[in-house]
Parts: sequence; structure tokens; C-alpha cells
Amino acid sequence: MSAPIPPAIAADSVRIVDYHPRWREDFARLNIEWLERWFVVEPIDREVLGDPQTHLLAGGGRILFAIDADDRALGTVALLPYEDGSVELTKMAVAPELRGGGIGRRLMRGAIEAFAQMGGRELFLESSTKLAPALKLYESVGFRHRPAPRPGSHYQRADVYMVWEAPRAE
Repeated sequence: MSAPIPPAIAADSVRIVDYHPRWREDFARLNIEWLERWFVVEPIDREVLGDPQTHLLAGGGRILFAIDADDRALGTVALLPYEDGSVELTKMAVAPELRGGGIGRRLMRGAIEAFAQMGGRELFLESSTKLAPALKLYESVGFRHRPAPRPGSHYQRADVYMVWEAPRAE
């Protein structure tokens, strides 16, 4: 288990890094916290959080972490590629005491950069209307609402479906 996180950390002092096994438990902990707070942890969540190597990384996915100067995981987000070239942004979480401080925005920028590196054709996410601050963050970085649920959705809690639209050059 990680050391306690101080209640205030400047977002610009946070690094966004790729997955390392030392943060595996943090990946689960950060996500289970918000899932239990707002919903229930579904079987698909337990599978993915229990074995991110198999369910995310082995198929070409990415897991990013927001890390402080002491290498503590403050937040995380994952990208899951599909055979059709689409990529799902999933398992986005920030430590509760740090929400609203810019760490989520840093993770989103890192995820969009990682998506570009992956060469995917579409970046999408599924969420819930219960998570209004998260939806505002997604909208602010270019995600746009589409009819929900997404065909083939695997989350019972999902009533929001969004697709990222790259900024257009003018």
C-alpha cells in the first residue's frame, strides 16, 4: 500500500507515466474507491482491476499514472484498443482528496497523447450522469456526447457515451 498522499499537490509537479507493476494495487484501489462510492463494482471491473496485464496491456492497451515526486500514484487512466481501431478510455480515477486540482486534466492530456501514439481511429468513453465533474472534464478536452448506451456496452452503470473530437486546424 502506498504512503498517505498529502491533501494538496500542485498539478504541475505531477508526472504522467506508463504502467509499472509497483502501481498495480494503486490501479485497483483508486478505481474501486469511486466505483464503491457511486455504484457497485461489477464483475468486469473486478476482472480488469485484478489483472490489468491480461485485460488491458497484453492486447496493446496502455495504463497511465499521475505520480508525485515520491513515486506515489495519485490517479490513473487506461486505454483499451479494439480490433476495429477504436480505443476506449477507461478506468479513470484520481485520489478523492486531490480531485478538482488539475490531476485529472493532466491524465486526460496524457491519454489523448497515448491514443495518438497508438494510431487509433476513434477514442470513446462510457460514463454516468452521476459523475457530473468527470463529464465536464471530458467535455473540456474535446469529448462530445453521442446516443447512449454504446452498442455492446459492458457496464450496467453507463448512461453516457462520448467520442473525442480532435481540434480542427483553422
